Amino acid sequence: MQIGLTMAGCIGFCFFVGLYLDRWLSTRGVFVTVFTVLGVIGGANVVYRQIAEIMDDSSGHDRDGRDGSG
Repeated sequence: MQIGLTMAGCIGFCFFVGLYLDRWLSTRGVFVTVFTVLGVIGGANVVYRQIAEIMDDSSGHDRDGRDGSG
């Protein structure tokens, strides 16, 4: 659930930043498009790092680097 919320949060935040800039600079969706794409890329990057961290934690190693076998 955290992964989905992270992705949606990144996209939503960037969308609203782009919307604000479009209204402020009187452009027609240029910044919404650019910032939404950046939100997707940034969200994917964060989600990738979260998944990598989860996979690393579940590989059987303790936090100090030992494998727990003794």
